[in-house]
Amino acid sequence: MKAHKLPKIACLLAELREVGVYSIASDFSEGSPLSGLSFSASSSCRSRGSGPVPDGPIYPPSRARQSRERRNRILLVRGNIMSADTKIAELLTELHQLIKQTQEERSRSEHNLLNIQKTHERMQTENKTSPYYRTKLRGLYTTARADAEAECSILRHALDKIAEIKSLLEERRIAAKMAGVNSDNDPPRKTMRRGVLMTLLQQSAMTLPLWIGKPGDSPPPLCGAMPANSDYVAKQGDKVAARVKAVDGDEQWILAEVVSYSHSTNKYEVDDIDEEGKERHTLSRRRIIPLPQWKANPETDPEALFSKDQLVLALYPQTTCFYRALIHTHPHRVRQGKGEEGGS
Repeated sequence: MKAHKLPKIACLLAELREVGVYSIASDFSEGSPLSGLSFSASSSCRSRGSGPVPDGPIYPPSRARQSRERRNRILLVRGNIMSADTKIAELLTELHQLIKQTQEERSRSEHNLLNIQKTHERMQTENKTSPYYRTKLRGLYTTARADAEAECSILRHALDKIAEIKSLLEERRIAAKMAGVNSDNDPPRKTMRRGVLMTLLQQSAMTLPLWIGKPGDSPPPLCGAMPANSDYVAKQGDKVAARVKAVDGDEQWILAEVVSYSHSTNKYEVDDIDEEGKERHTLSRRRIIPLPQWKANPETDPEALFSKDQLVLALYPQTTCFYRALIHTHPHRVRQGKGEEGGS
């Protein structure tokens, strides 16, 4: 290109900028305001009536570039999901081995327990407790205790694996939700039907882990009726009871999912769990009640159960709204069935 044409081209570019062909900041995202423009006051070329000439590229990122960046983001999220799937598969294999070890440990201990039973039967038949039987029973009970502790250790290890798997599944779900991994060619996701949502919520409540503490341990916060600590902050993805304003202006408690928490404003962003009328709300901490993370065992931790006539928030049947209710009776044992959640 000849040197004498360069000034004309520079002036033409300035004219293009003047009529609105401006560059935008490199952090441009869909729906964001145009910002980050930088102007040069020492431009060597200014056409009549033109303003300052901005530095940088003339045109905003093309649709192809935006699409490419979106694809890269989707590929990254899907890569993370595949990595999580690999980790989950490994954990499931380890869990399977632990279950096999539990069965082997139980079979071994059953033989010892059978010997204890037979020894007691012989003692009753002979109607006497000789030093021989005392020594034998002492050894059998010592072995039985060691077997029980070994089985308990394996079961706790298995519970840790299950908790880790559930955590990975939840992290994967949140990552996919926040990144929007559906591509432009994917069909829009259908709204979940109310019946399906109710079934999923019931399954989630039934599979809430049971708190099993060691001897002398007290139930932790968010176990059954135990409240959260005053400085507790619910994590992203946690289910909470949120007090929001209804369409008619009245306030109501709804089941919601935490999106984020701002430590600077002490406010939560939560999504209504009901997708038919899904809304996002910004609420202060006093309008949020974290829900239990463990079920309480009535046989070992009755202090973690709601007491009779205690005022609580309960989900109205087949809805995601809470209502004020009084406890009539509390469970006396752990049951895995419809309509029961021990102490939660």
